[in-house]
Amino acid sequence: MPIFARPVSPAQAASSAVAMSRRLAVAAIGLLAMTSLIRPAAAEEMRIGYQKSSTLTAILKTNGALEKALAPLGITVSWHEFTSGLPLLEAINVGSIDFGADVADTVPIFAQAAGAKLAYVAEEAASPSAQAILVPKESAIRSPADLKGKKVAVTKGAGSHFLLLAVLAKAGLSFKDITPAYLTPADGRAAFVSGNVDAWVAWDPFLSSAQRQSGARILTDGSGGLASYKRYYLASAAFAEKRADALNAIFARLVETGTWVKANPNEAAALLAGLWGIDAATVEEANSHRSYKVGVVSAAGLSEQQRIADTFTAEGLLPRKVDTGDVKIWAPKGS
Repeated sequence: MPIFARPVSPAQAASSAVAMSRRLAVAAIGLLAMTSLIRPAAAEEMRIGYQKSSTLTAILKTNGALEKALAPLGITVSWHEFTSGLPLLEAINVGSIDFGADVADTVPIFAQAAGAKLAYVAEEAASPSAQAILVPKESAIRSPADLKGKKVAVTKGAGSHFLLLAVLAKAGLSFKDITPAYLTPADGRAAFVSGNVDAWVAWDPFLSSAQRQSGARILTDGSGGLASYKRYYLASAAFAEKRADALNAIFARLVETGTWVKANPNEAAALLAGLWGIDAATVEEANSHRSYKVGVVSAAGLSEQQRIADTFTAEGLLPRKVDTGDVKIWAPKGS
């Protein structure tokens, strides 16, 4: 005989429905709790400022090595291009970016004079031949002393400006003995090629490009202790304090990339030629002038920074006297 279910009263049915609802609610809460435990925390974004000519950073941005290194730390990367070093460090100071790569030696001094709270993270060893004073191939200018009374194109406040001041001082001249034409690298090149200036103080890759295309002659470069031309990588002091793990990862990638560029000049030049829109032969020549040896920053290693600051202060280029030792220096783990 068929077995029939026992009849259930309306009260019993309502009680059962309430009990089931409670069980489902408890299960849902448990599931949500479990999901929250296994869901990865939101990644922190690291904002990196760079210039198009920042060699090592340009390579890292292209090959994605930095993103891979920072991913295990829960950090993503956003890239922000700047036309020059000063606005890049300005952005670090106001908190728009966290890390800047790379700027010439004079740039942090201007930032420091403006009260920026920066931390030196790494430096590229001296590359004195990566900037020089150029004259036309047939120019009668044969020594720095011959610059007296001449019109010289220079980028105001750049490392090339310091080189020019150092060269003039060694020759017994002052800045008043020349007629400066303050121009950007692109405008300086145009003025030089057209003969509107007698000399041009340039840095690579503009330097090598002008030599190869116009046969320009180097009057003198920064060798002999005139101007070391170091380049620096910096972060905001707050970020350096908070994310030493991220800076350790970046430092390691910079060291590796610099070593790779010097060990693989043809391959590096081909890669950068596409990024910069310059022929590979010119890029390879320019890279041969740079050390690309990334290392730890030390107080002793910043000694030339004070010489630059004092020189620029004497020329009225800085609003106040700067103590370049009054900065934060970050050091990688194990250094």
